[in-house]
Amino acid sequence: MEAVRKWRSGWRYPTTLLCIYGFFSTVKPLEPFLIPFMTGPDKNLTTEEVNNQIFPVWTYSYLSVLVPVFLLTDWLRYKPVVVFQSVVLFITTSLLLWTESVAAMQLTQFFYAMVTASDVAYFSYIYSVIDLKRYRKATSYSRSVQLLGYTVGSVLGQLLVSFNLMSYSNILVFTLVLTAIALLTSLLLPMPQHSMFFHRRHPGQETAKEGTETDGGGVVDATENSRRSKMSLEEVGNEKEEKGATVDDTKKGLEGDGPMAEEREETVGAQSCTQVLLQLWRDFRQCYSSRQLLYWSVWWAMATCGYNQTVNYVQVLWEHVQPSQNFTIYNGGVEAVSNLLSAATAYGIGFTEVRWEQWGELALGGFSGLGAAALFLMTFIGNIWVCYCGYVIFKSLYMLLITIAMFQIATGLSMERYALVFGVNTFGALALQTILTSIVVDSRGLALSIIPQFTIYASYFSVIAGVFTLRGLYRIWSTKRNKRDTSFRSK
Repeated sequence: MEAVRKWRSGWRYPTTLLCIYGFFSTVKPLEPFLIPFMTGPDKNLTTEEVNNQIFPVWTYSYLSVLVPVFLLTDWLRYKPVVVFQSVVLFITTSLLLWTESVAAMQLTQFFYAMVTASDVAYFSYIYSVIDLKRYRKATSYSRSVQLLGYTVGSVLGQLLVSFNLMSYSNILVFTLVLTAIALLTSLLLPMPQHSMFFHRRHPGQETAKEGTETDGGGVVDATENSRRSKMSLEEVGNEKEEKGATVDDTKKGLEGDGPMAEEREETVGAQSCTQVLLQLWRDFRQCYSSRQLLYWSVWWAMATCGYNQTVNYVQVLWEHVQPSQNFTIYNGGVEAVSNLLSAATAYGIGFTEVRWEQWGELALGGFSGLGAAALFLMTFIGNIWVCYCGYVIFKSLYMLLITIAMFQIATGLSMERYALVFGVNTFGALALQTILTSIVVDSRGLALSIIPQFTIYASYFSVIAGVFTLRGLYRIWSTKRNKRDTSFRSK
């Protein structure tokens, strides 16, 4: 029992539970076959209904819930939002299984938008319950296991469909079981005591004090905690005495038994919320005052917008290009290969010795151009295998570049500021995606068919490639000119 207690008080326990949750919540065998399922006999929806009326709801909903979820995640200290995510994922899968109308499918997209917006809780939770020296390992485990879950789900779905082992409806029932396991796991997660913004560790606070077993679970040495409580009580008591209140009244208010308890809690909550928002605004201005960070963030937002659109609608393109109804669908296998290759390219970046601050923008432009070429091939070469290969190349290139961008932006930023920049860039990508969706895809806009849509997406990446290639060439030329001028002056 002592060994179990020590293990639960250490960093491995919450990390293990989070990884189990991350795995079971991302194994979705039906996801690569969502379009065949919705347009087949199970739902009897048309491709136009799915493309122009149902899928756009996810984009609009994601944008509308992102900021509230981001703030609530920190305010509630992560775990409640992780549990909420698993509950909503269960509701989403249930709606997909037992409803059929366009309106019900739109509701499914709204709930799924809340699931994706809640990912911020999954990726932030671990930083609040372990100490700094464990961040790299815990981050690696939690991110890798999600990728493993997506890959296992894709392979499993491909096997179940190819060998007719399960119908689409039975695959959804199986997914509900996996989601239920994720929900039960999320309930076992320890509740963090701290968060990045609303419940920060004060400068005097430390975790894993001498004499305690916890090395990041938010537990503070008992003697130290008691001493701080007495100090804070005395400070507040002195303050209240000056205003005519007694120390006893103050104590009651602090403990929640006196008439001042509710008022004090509301005041502190309001002040802390205001302070957090002001601090976020100051950090926002300071972060984006860096021109290099601004350029990388612009690429991040623009490329993520195009990537999301491509991934969201690529199954519609595959459905359009398939030569016959008897053709075996390999969507699951393609997703698995693209995930593994994306992971390999992202992992390989850690071993490259490149001065990304000098060559990075040119790399963004060049590789974005290759991504645009892959999209053009997918669009105009009416062959499903070309489509599959183009998708794998496009996704791998994006994952390669977004890893470089994340690394460059994270350099020199604290965890809190990186979380802010991540949130702002994601919001910018969704804002652009909402504009693109409302004009190009939505039935109230142009409602273009899939080939013109992908022509626009390929052209969009061509513009990104052109802008950042020119910017990268200018940066290299400017750096060489500065070196030449410096050398000339030194002579």
